[in-house]
Amino acid sequence: MLEPRCQPTTASSQTAGKEKSVIAPRPSSVLLSALLCAGLSVMLASVALAERIDNQVAIFSALDKVTATIKKLEVPLGQTVEFGSLKVTPRVCYTRSPTEPPKTTTFVEVEETGLDGKQTKIFSGWMFAESPGLKAVEHPEFDVWLTSCGKPKNAVAAKVPAPAATGDGTAPDAALPADDALPDDDTPRRRVRR
Repeated sequence: MLEPRCQPTTASSQTAGKEKSVIAPRPSSVLLSALLCAGLSVMLASVALAERIDNQVAIFSALDKVTATIKKLEVPLGQTVEFGSLKVTPRVCYTRSPTEPPKTTTFVEVEETGLDGKQTKIFSGWMFAESPGLKAVEHPEFDVWLTSCGKPKNAVAAKVPAPAATGDGTAPDAALPADDALPDDDTPRRRVRR
């Protein structure tokens, strides 16, 4: 913790023939220290408000370097999904509310199944969606990294504020199709040439 600087004042007192300086804090130092403490308190309070949201599903992207394909893996916590010779098992997945700065993390274990059937743990640790290169699974054939989390456990985190109505009384996204009307990620897509 920072302490205010003090400097001797010009006042002095004599005790038994010896001169002794009296130390008093400078008013500007006290004010600066008070402002610094107040600023730190506000920053710590804002960090405390950014609570994490527990999720039930971790969403990864996996790259097969041989075939150059990327696959989206949605894995429920505690369950294992296979991608090539890798087995990915997320243990926890945390996010923040949409009004806070993003921070998506997961603790995941990745095992590789060898040609002899023996499983070897190649990664066990935290992954961060905002920094995918920081803690990603790097393998000669496959890469796996966290992209997001899904299905929040508590109902409050799952609720998203409703969009504001436009001047004509309709919601701004009323013209967009419903989520179930959109095609799945596995459907083949046609290329339009112009």
